[in-house]
Amino acid sequence: MINAVVLGGSLNNGPLKEYSPVDYEALIPVGSKLMVEYVVEALLSARHIDRVLVVGPVKELAPLLNGARVSLTGAAGGVMENVEAGLKEMPGEERVLIVTSDIPMLTARSVDNFIELCGDMSGDIYYPIIPKEFVEKHFASTKRTYVTLKEGVFTGGNVFLFNPAVFKQCVENGQRIFEQRKSPVGLCRLIGLSFVLKYLLHILAVKDVQKKVSELLAVKGEVVVSQYPEIGVDVDKPGDLELARRILGS
Repeated sequence: MINAVVLGGSLNNGPLKEYSPVDYEALIPVGSKLMVEYVVEALLSARHIDRVLVVGPVKELAPLLNGARVSLTGAAGGVMENVEAGLKEMPGEERVLIVTSDIPMLTARSVDNFIELCGDMSGDIYYPIIPKEFVEKHFASTKRTYVTLKEGVFTGGNVFLFNPAVFKQCVENGQRIFEQRKSPVGLCRLIGLSFVLKYLLHILAVKDVQKKVSELLAVKGEVVVSQYPEIGVDVDKPGDLELARRILGS
Protein backbone atom coordinates (compact mmCIF):
# COMPACT_ATOMS: atom_id res chain seq x y z
CA MET A 1 0.00 0.00 0.00
CA ILE A 2 1.09 3.57 -0.59
CA ASN A 3 0.27 6.97 0.85
CA ALA A 4 -1.40 9.85 -0.99
CA VAL A 5 -0.90 13.62 -0.90
CA VAL A 6 -3.92 15.72 -1.89
CA LEU A 7 -3.10 19.22 -3.12
CA GLY A 8 -5.78 21.49 -1.68
CA GLY A 9 -3.87 24.74 -1.43
CA SER A 10 -4.88 26.47 -4.67
CA LEU A 11 -6.54 29.83 -4.09
CA ASN A 12 -10.02 30.36 -5.52
CA ASN A 13 -9.09 33.38 -7.61
CA GLY A 14 -10.07 32.13 -11.07
CA PRO A 15 -13.32 31.63 -13.02
CA LEU A 16 -15.03 29.83 -10.12
CA LYS A 17 -14.73 32.79 -7.76
CA GLU A 18 -18.09 34.27 -8.74
CA TYR A 19 -19.82 30.91 -8.19
CA SER A 20 -18.38 30.34 -4.74
CA PRO A 21 -16.73 33.01 -2.55
CA VAL A 22 -14.56 30.59 -0.51
CA ASP A 23 -10.83 31.30 -0.35
CA TYR A 24 -9.63 27.92 -1.67
CA GLU A 25 -10.89 25.82 -4.58
CA ALA A 26 -10.81 22.73 -2.38
CA LEU A 27 -13.52 24.30 -0.20
CA ILE A 28 -16.03 24.85 -3.03
CA PRO A 29 -19.30 23.03 -2.20
CA VAL A 30 -20.44 20.31 -4.58
CA GLY A 31 -23.76 18.90 -3.42
CA SER A 32 -23.64 18.20 0.31
CA LYS A 33 -19.83 18.13 0.58
CA LEU A 34 -16.79 20.20 -0.25
CA MET A 35 -14.87 19.29 -3.39
CA VAL A 36 -11.86 17.96 -1.50
CA GLU A 37 -14.01 15.66 0.64
CA TYR A 38 -15.00 13.56 -2.38
CA VAL A 39 -11.34 13.13 -3.32
CA VAL A 40 -10.30 12.08 0.17
CA GLU A 41 -13.20 9.62 0.48
CA ALA A 42 -12.32 7.98 -2.84
CA LEU A 43 -8.70 7.58 -1.77
CA LEU A 44 -9.60 6.13 1.62
CA SER A 45 -11.88 3.59 -0.09
CA ALA A 46 -9.16 2.45 -2.52
CA ARG A 47 -7.55 -0.89 -1.74
CA HIS A 48 -4.03 0.31 -2.50
CA ILE A 49 -4.06 3.49 -0.38
CA ASP A 50 -2.97 3.58 3.25
CA ARG A 51 -2.82 7.15 4.58
CA VAL A 52 -3.97 10.45 3.05
CA LEU A 53 -2.33 13.80 3.71
CA VAL A 54 -4.13 16.97 2.60
CA VAL A 55 -2.09 20.11 1.96
CA GLY A 56 -4.43 23.06 2.37
CA PRO A 57 -6.28 25.36 4.79
CA VAL A 58 -5.99 23.40 8.04
CA LYS A 59 -8.42 25.52 10.08
CA GLU A 60 -11.29 25.00 7.63
CA LEU A 61 -10.56 21.34 6.88
CA ALA A 62 -9.78 20.04 10.38
CA PRO A 63 -13.45 19.64 11.45
CA LEU A 64 -14.24 17.69 8.25
CA LEU A 65 -11.18 15.54 7.64
CA ASN A 66 -10.31 14.08 11.01
CA GLY A 67 -10.19 10.31 10.54
CA ALA A 68 -7.39 8.08 11.81
CA ARG A 69 -5.93 7.71 8.31
CA VAL A 70 -6.16 11.41 7.37
CA SER A 71 -3.76 14.19 8.32
CA LEU A 72 -3.41 17.86 7.37
CA THR A 73 -0.60 20.30 6.76
CA GLY A 74 -0.78 23.95 5.80
CA ALA A 75 -0.56 25.23 2.23
CA ALA A 76 2.92 26.50 1.36
CA GLY A 77 2.30 28.56 -1.78
CA GLY A 78 2.20 27.33 -5.38
CA VAL A 79 1.74 23.78 -6.64
CA MET A 80 5.40 22.76 -6.37
CA GLU A 81 5.71 24.27 -2.90
CA ASN A 82 2.62 22.34 -1.80
CA VAL A 83 3.95 19.10 -3.26
CA GLU A 84 7.20 19.64 -1.38
CA ALA A 85 5.30 20.40 1.86
CA GLY A 86 3.37 17.14 1.48
CA LEU A 87 6.44 15.03 0.72
CA LYS A 88 8.23 16.43 3.77
CA GLU A 89 5.47 14.95 5.91
CA MET A 90 6.14 11.50 4.45
CA PRO A 91 9.86 10.86 4.93
CA GLY A 92 11.21 7.53 3.79
CA GLU A 93 8.39 6.76 1.35
CA GLU A 94 9.59 5.18 -1.91
CA ARG A 95 6.47 6.12 -3.90
CA VAL A 96 3.69 8.61 -3.14
CA LEU A 97 0.46 9.25 -5.02
CA ILE A 98 0.00 12.96 -5.77
CA VAL A 99 -3.64 13.95 -6.35
CA THR A 100 -5.22 17.34 -7.02
CA SER A 101 -8.27 18.30 -4.96
CA ASP A 102 -10.35 19.43 -7.95
CA ILE A 103 -11.42 15.98 -9.26
CA PRO A 104 -14.52 15.28 -7.13
CA MET A 105 -15.77 12.54 -9.49
CA LEU A 106 -12.74 10.45 -8.50
CA THR A 107 -13.61 6.88 -7.47
CA ALA A 108 -11.79 4.19 -5.52
CA ARG A 109 -11.89 1.95 -8.58
CA SER A 110 -10.18 4.54 -10.78
CA VAL A 111 -7.46 5.04 -8.14
CA ASP A 112 -6.82 1.32 -7.79
CA ASN A 113 -6.78 0.85 -11.55
CA PHE A 114 -4.17 3.58 -12.01
CA ILE A 115 -1.91 2.13 -9.33
CA GLU A 116 -2.24 -1.33 -10.88
CA LEU A 117 -1.32 0.09 -14.29
CA CYS A 118 1.94 1.28 -12.73
CA GLY A 119 3.02 -2.36 -12.38
CA ASP A 120 6.21 -2.86 -10.38
CA MET A 121 6.55 0.91 -9.79
CA SER A 122 10.19 0.88 -10.88
CA GLY A 123 9.71 4.22 -12.66
CA ASP A 124 10.16 7.59 -10.96
CA ILE A 125 7.01 9.26 -12.31
CA TYR A 126 3.84 7.65 -13.64
CA TYR A 127 1.42 9.92 -15.49
CA PRO A 128 -1.98 8.82 -16.83
CA ILE A 129 -3.56 9.82 -20.12
CA ILE A 130 -7.21 9.08 -20.96
CA PRO A 131 -8.60 8.44 -24.46
CA LYS A 132 -11.07 11.09 -25.60
CA GLU A 133 -13.80 8.53 -26.30
CA PHE A 134 -13.93 7.46 -22.65
CA VAL A 135 -14.18 11.06 -21.45
CA GLU A 136 -17.01 11.84 -23.87
CA LYS A 137 -18.83 8.59 -23.07
CA HIS A 138 -19.03 9.31 -19.33
CA PHE A 139 -18.85 13.13 -19.19
CA ALA A 140 -20.23 14.29 -22.52
CA SER A 141 -20.59 17.97 -21.61
CA THR A 142 -17.10 18.53 -20.25
CA LYS A 143 -14.58 20.54 -22.28
CA ARG A 144 -11.03 19.21 -21.99
CA THR A 145 -7.72 19.94 -23.65
CA TYR A 146 -6.72 17.06 -25.92
CA VAL A 147 -3.52 16.01 -27.65
CA THR A 148 -3.47 13.91 -30.81
CA LEU A 149 -0.89 11.13 -30.73
CA LYS A 150 -0.23 8.23 -33.05
CA GLU A 151 -2.37 5.92 -30.91
CA GLY A 152 -5.32 8.30 -30.61
CA VAL A 153 -6.57 11.49 -28.96
CA PHE A 154 -5.90 11.88 -25.22
CA THR A 155 -6.29 14.19 -22.27
CA GLY A 156 -4.11 14.17 -19.17
CA GLY A 157 -4.96 12.97 -15.69
CA ASN A 158 -4.65 14.68 -12.32
CA VAL A 159 -3.01 11.89 -10.35
CA PHE A 160 0.70 11.04 -10.39
CA LEU A 161 2.69 8.24 -8.82
CA PHE A 162 5.91 9.86 -7.74
CA ASN A 163 9.32 8.97 -6.34
CA PRO A 164 10.06 11.64 -3.68
CA ALA A 165 13.81 11.14 -4.14
CA VAL A 166 13.73 12.82 -7.57
CA PHE A 167 11.59 15.81 -6.58
CA LYS A 168 14.43 18.35 -6.42
CA GLN A 169 15.89 17.50 -9.82
CA CYS A 170 12.42 17.45 -11.40
CA VAL A 171 11.78 20.98 -10.17
CA GLU A 172 15.18 22.21 -11.35
CA ASN A 173 14.90 20.62 -14.79
CA GLY A 174 11.25 21.61 -15.11
CA GLN A 175 12.20 25.22 -14.46
CA ARG A 176 14.42 25.17 -17.56
CA ILE A 177 11.42 24.18 -19.66
CA PHE A 178 9.21 26.80 -18.02
CA GLU A 179 11.74 29.54 -18.73
CA GLN A 180 11.63 28.74 -22.46
CA ARG A 181 7.83 28.61 -22.71
CA LYS A 182 7.55 31.94 -24.58
CA SER A 183 10.48 31.28 -26.90
CA PRO A 184 9.51 28.97 -29.77
CA VAL A 185 13.14 28.72 -30.86
CA GLY A 186 14.40 28.01 -27.36
CA LEU A 187 11.64 25.50 -26.74
CA CYS A 188 12.31 23.70 -30.03
CA ARG A 189 16.01 23.58 -29.20
CA LEU A 190 15.23 22.10 -25.80
CA ILE A 191 12.57 19.63 -26.94
CA GLY A 192 13.99 18.85 -30.35
CA LEU A 193 12.72 19.74 -33.82
CA SER A 194 11.97 16.12 -34.75
CA PHE A 195 9.73 15.80 -31.70
CA VAL A 196 7.81 18.96 -32.65
CA LEU A 197 7.43 17.82 -36.26
CA LYS A 198 6.15 14.40 -35.21
CA TYR A 199 3.55 16.11 -33.04
CA LEU A 200 2.44 18.45 -35.82
CA LEU A 201 2.14 15.51 -38.23
CA HIS A 202 0.18 13.45 -35.67
CA ILE A 203 2.74 10.64 -35.73
CA LEU A 204 4.11 11.25 -32.25
CA ALA A 205 3.68 8.05 -30.21
CA VAL A 206 3.10 7.60 -26.48
CA LYS A 207 6.57 6.05 -26.16
CA ASP A 208 8.06 9.20 -27.77
CA VAL A 209 6.42 11.39 -25.13
CA GLN A 210 7.55 9.05 -22.38
CA LYS A 211 11.14 9.10 -23.63
CA LYS A 212 11.23 12.89 -24.03
CA VAL A 213 9.81 13.59 -20.56
CA SER A 214 12.35 11.20 -19.07
CA GLU A 215 15.19 12.97 -20.89
CA LEU A 216 14.08 16.48 -19.98
CA LEU A 217 13.52 15.74 -16.30
CA ALA A 218 16.42 13.27 -16.02
CA VAL A 219 14.16 10.64 -14.47
CA LYS A 220 12.50 7.40 -15.50
CA GLY A 221 9.05 8.53 -16.59
CA GLU A 222 6.19 6.25 -17.56
CA VAL A 223 2.97 7.15 -19.37
CA VAL A 224 0.01 4.84 -18.73
CA VAL A 225 -3.31 4.80 -20.57
CA SER A 226 -6.31 4.78 -18.23
CA GLN A 227 -9.91 4.17 -19.24
CA TYR A 228 -11.22 5.99 -16.16
CA PRO A 229 -11.97 9.66 -17.02
CA GLU A 230 -12.68 10.38 -13.33
CA ILE A 231 -8.96 10.89 -12.82
CA GLY A 232 -8.81 13.58 -15.49
CA VAL A 233 -12.08 15.55 -15.33
CA ASP A 234 -11.14 18.42 -13.06
CA VAL A 235 -13.33 21.31 -11.96
CA ASP A 236 -11.70 24.57 -13.02
CA LYS A 237 -14.46 26.22 -15.06
CA PRO A 238 -18.12 27.08 -14.33
CA GLY A 239 -19.30 24.36 -16.73
CA ASP A 240 -17.21 21.77 -14.88
CA LEU A 241 -18.69 22.86 -11.55
CA GLU A 242 -22.20 22.61 -12.96
CA LEU A 243 -21.44 19.09 -14.23
CA ALA A 244 -20.01 17.99 -10.89
CA ARG A 245 -22.99 19.38 -8.97
CA ARG A 246 -25.38 17.65 -11.35
CA ILE A 247 -23.64 14.29 -10.93
CA LEU A 248 -22.76 14.43 -7.23
CA GLY A 249 -25.48 16.71 -5.92
CA SER A 250 -28.28 14.19 -6.25
